[in-house]
Amino acid sequence: MLSVGRFTNSLPMPTTYENLRANIITAMKARDTATATALRTMDAAIQRSAMDAIKPIEEALVIATFRKAVKNLTDARTEFEKGGRADLVAANSAEIAILEKYLPAGLDAAKLEALIVEVIAATGAVSKKEMGKVIGALKHRPEAALIDFGAASKLIQSKLP
Repeated sequence: MLSVGRFTNSLPMPTTYENLRANIITAMKARDTATATALRTMDAAIQRSAMDAIKPIEEALVIATFRKAVKNLTDARTEFEKGGRADLVAANSAEIAILEKYLPAGLDAAKLEALIVEVIAATGAVSKKEMGKVIGALKHRPEAALIDFGAASKLIQSKLP
């Protein structure tokens, strides 16, 4: 949209996937092999997820794939720490730092706790046997993309007898 003598800001913001693709090129031009490799691996994982789900690449799929990759890398780092592999711990930590830049900021602990208390009340859950109902309701909330469901699960367990 152009108006006489000035530009209006009508360009859409680039998606996370578009940023990823642009940053791959930037990292390759800068000869930053660690970043380029991590980002190209994520690009392949996102494309594979889209093909497996038979869906187009959309923001929710991209964010879910990033979260899964960060979780897997964090789990691997824990195992490397147990095995005394400081070199692999450092490599995983560096890759996690690269990928976390693409994730939206999560809910802070107070907001997550308030949301969980609200959902427990709304679902009428009274025991740990009903955790699935609470998590299912959380997944349908607008804030679902910002929730760390691992932390939410532990918090739900602490709230339900």
